[in-house]
Amino acid sequence: MSMPDVLLPTAHIEIWSDIACPWCYIGKRRFAEALESFDDRDRIEVTWRSYQLSPDTPVGRRVPEVEALVAMKGMPAEQVRQMFSQVSDTAADVGLEIDFDNVVAANTFDAHRLVHLAGDKRDEVLEALFRAHFVDGEAIDDVDVLVKVAAEVGLDPESTRAALDGDDPAGEAAADAVTADLFDARRIGVQGVPFFVANRAVAVSGAQPVDVFRQFLRRAVDDVTVKL
Repeated sequence: MSMPDVLLPTAHIEIWSDIACPWCYIGKRRFAEALESFDDRDRIEVTWRSYQLSPDTPVGRRVPEVEALVAMKGMPAEQVRQMFSQVSDTAADVGLEIDFDNVVAANTFDAHRLVHLAGDKRDEVLEALFRAHFVDGEAIDDVDVLVKVAAEVGLDPESTRAALDGDDPAGEAAADAVTADLFDARRIGVQGVPFFVANRAVAVSGAQPVDVFRQFLRRAVDDVTVKL
């Protein structure tokens, strides 16, 4: 008589990131590569969590990112451009074309709300938001832009607008979910993003190399397997 199949446990990966963070975009791409080549990828569950690097950024100002960072950090514009150039070179290594001359500083709270509204399309929405911000130079705190992004990945534009631009219960629930993510980040000590947490036990910070992410995934799966 054959033995019944054993249902192996799933490792839960939570990723705190901000759409205005280029390293989060790079880290997302590297993590995706690691996950795609990971033998036990069917035992990995990923949840994207919200984080805001600059929560006080005014909505709708449409200030160029270079100008915003100069004002925020008090750094010379040339130094900021050199820093952005280095980030762009790193992004290019993973197939991303970031044009910082085109990037507009934005408050990302509503963009995070859209990610929470996206259901099983969260990964697609997040990817589209990163592209809109870093490649297309869109103002991702503009509701029209967010509705367009939602439509691009197959979400209903009318319900999306209602959720983001009114007192719709779904929109309020999404706002509460973003706030909860921000609270959890403070509670577990997240001080920078991207920040990857496995099973609320093991953490990796930053846009790590693909091999580091593979090791992280292996440890995450081994951790839940040992607890069987």
